[in-house]
Amino acid sequence: MGVIILFLAVLGVIAAWWLSRQRLMAKPWLEAGAIGDVPGTGASPVPASKLGLGLFIIVASALFTLFLSAYSMRMQMGDWRPLPVPPLLWLNTLLLILSSVALQWALAATRRDDMDGLTFGLIGAGMTSLGFLGGQIVAWFQLANAGYGLATNPATTFFYVLTAAHGLHVFGGMVALGRTADKVRRSERASQVRLSVELCAIYWHFLLLVWLILFGLLLLKPEESVSGFLVRCIQLIPGVR
Repeated sequence: MGVIILFLAVLGVIAAWWLSRQRLMAKPWLEAGAIGDVPGTGASPVPASKLGLGLFIIVASALFTLFLSAYSMRMQMGDWRPLPVPPLLWLNTLLLILSSVALQWALAATRRDDMDGLTFGLIGAGMTSLGFLGGQIVAWFQLANAGYGLATNPATTFFYVLTAAHGLHVFGGMVALGRTADKVRRSERASQVRLSVELCAIYWHFLLLVWLILFGLLLLKPEESVSGFLVRCIQLIPGVR
């Protein structure tokens, strides 16, 4: 349950920071100035699309929290047999990190009105995201060929369910990324698509956070201490003794 509490705490901190950035707690009846502007900040009302993304992230966070809670409780039962985590997942994790970095690069390019930088960032994010999804599918086949099918034991069932749920969210994000790329193709200035790129970047950072927590939980063994878990994770990284 400690992992679940940590997950909720991290999400709470991120949500509080995001709300403070959007000035959702401001009292508009106490502000003076033109309608739609917040004096002294240059900020305008939060776009509906950004609020919608925030609501979706909250719902998705609740879903993954339920999954993690069920996983944490189920692994304490006697018939739980941990499966060997495919080493390929380390590469997949790196690809998702690079995807998140690429979208942050693209967002920075929109602020500079740099169309070349924006295009490079979006292409990089798309390629690494495709690599992540492809790598996850390959990892599934590796486990299946090794005799760890969907119904082999509760651990394998949870592995497929958790990775599939996360993969579907990544796929949905790629659909949005494709629509953003189409907007970029039809735009003359990078700054015109800043909001769309920002929404993609926020969502990818969320997906990365969820995956890091899921991956850590998949590596966790029953009754293992936090310090022992961290040491073992470092030893599992390819090339590290």
